[in-house]
Amino acid sequence: MDSTALLIDFLLKKYRAEKHGTLSIIKRLSDEDIVWASTPESNSIANLAAHIWGTVHQRIETVLFHVPDTRNREQEFEHGLQLSKDQALELIAKSFDCIIEVLEKVQENPEMLLEQPYLNLPPLQNSGVDNQATVLEMLLHQFRHLPGHTGQIVYIAKMRLGPSYFL
Repeated sequence: MDSTALLIDFLLKKYRAEKHGTLSIIKRLSDEDIVWASTPESNSIANLAAHIWGTVHQRIETVLFHVPDTRNREQEFEHGLQLSKDQALELIAKSFDCIIEVLEKVQENPEMLLEQPYLNLPPLQNSGVDNQATVLEMLLHQFRHLPGHTGQIVYIAKMRLGPSYFL
């Protein structure tokens, strides 16, 4: 097996595990837990789920699947953002599904990793990648970005459910 195939297999395994773990944590929570924030300046799980989806939608779905960009980044961080548990689950699931779909396409066409899909787009803002980023760089950026936010979801869940719930 070549190194590209190993990388894609590794990323698929990790993204699938992160999706499963994040969804299983959210399923343990109530609708109230989803919108709870520890301070007025803190994000809730609703904010984090909206932000995860916003990032994946804008940086991957619109560019690679040609879906119109409907992201409202400021709304993702509004204090008091209201999402139900089911809505949070849906946003997390479709975020990871979108990335997994790209990885499955790359698995079939490894040359996609070197494509630069942002080249002819307006300059990226609020992004860890620039317009010359390759598909590989996009995927690796998401690999770093998403677990930071899913870790925040786990932390909030521990605050709501108590740490012994996770033992």
